[in-house]
Amino acid sequence: MELNYPGSLRIPLLGLMLSTLAAAGGTPLAAGQSFIGPFNTVTPISSTVPANGDVNPYGVAQVPLTKGNLVEGRFLISNFNNIQNQQGTGTTIVQIAPDGTFSLFAWIDPSKVSCPGGIGLTTALVALRSGFVIVGSLPTVGGASSTAEAGCLIVLDSWGNVVETISGHHLNGPWDMTAVDGGDLVALFVTNVLNGTVAANGSVVNRGTVVRLLLGTFGDRPPQLFDSTVIASGFPERTDPTALVIGPTGVAFDWDSGILYVADSLNNRIAAVPNALFRFDSDNSPYTVSQGGKLNDPLGLALTPNHHLVEANGDDGNIVEINPQTGRQVAAKLVDNTPPAPLGAGALFGLIAVNDGVYFVDDDSNSFNLLH
Repeated sequence: MELNYPGSLRIPLLGLMLSTLAAAGGTPLAAGQSFIGPFNTVTPISSTVPANGDVNPYGVAQVPLTKGNLVEGRFLISNFNNIQNQQGTGTTIVQIAPDGTFSLFAWIDPSKVSCPGGIGLTTALVALRSGFVIVGSLPTVGGASSTAEAGCLIVLDSWGNVVETISGHHLNGPWDMTAVDGGDLVALFVTNVLNGTVAANGSVVNRGTVVRLLLGTFGDRPPQLFDSTVIASGFPERTDPTALVIGPTGVAFDWDSGILYVADSLNNRIAAVPNALFRFDSDNSPYTVSQGGKLNDPLGLALTPNHHLVEANGDDGNIVEINPQTGRQVAAKLVDNTPPAPLGAGALFGLIAVNDGVYFVDDDSNSFNLLH
């Protein structure tokens, strides 16, 4: 459901809602020394392959509260490929505990869900305090980039049942996502990679976007969409015969600064969108935080407990840490050394930083791992 307000009321009402979200933010932690610097061990936690054979794990989200089939502290992982390894056809989300306990959280039946193009679950995955789980879909037919369609966001309840889909509203190939979760009010930041991409047939188009969706989650009712605003645009994107599509990917929001950080893959940089929670216009040239160096096709992006950034490289097996205040790349760790060179290329995607290390998915081994 979408609620519409008279134009004269829209910005004041949304401003009040966004202020409520901002007030719900956590206590900021000061940036200190390197977060991943002391970590030198990679421990496999579990396979990510469910019974139906889906592969290519992409998104990672940690469950904030126990509800339904969700268990606090466990991790949800979305699969992008089916058993035939066709991209944009994965339909499952698995739940994995830090001790390796594995369960299927959801299998989404494409025939029963209204999503433009079908189902292909992306890195866009969040688990909310309300018990709802939201995942992006960028679907294809048989894994061909020429068939990719706009997709949608799929909302599941805490039992893994689809209760709602959100399409349109500036969504076009939702590729990654983060949430500012205030309980009853939630802001989603979603990167989109299909604005003119398929029609360009492999050529780069500078039309990738970040969309902010404002949702209300009241009780057990499906979330209500209040507003959709493009807050950043102009990111380069293109189809790719190996990766399906390359464009703006990981997003991480910092309560301390109000900045949304974006992994700008084709420009090989981390970009920043100031005032992301409150802006009502699009930043058409987000400034660069860090570029080049150890970055090598940045994909997944996460904020660390000390307010640094960690990103997963798509073209090698490194996780790189950046101090966003200075732009300095303070550490890099090789977490996948699968040959041939470059080692670990194409292996990494979603990741999440917690106090005891960095949990990440490995597409080469279809596994969930911990750098500690």
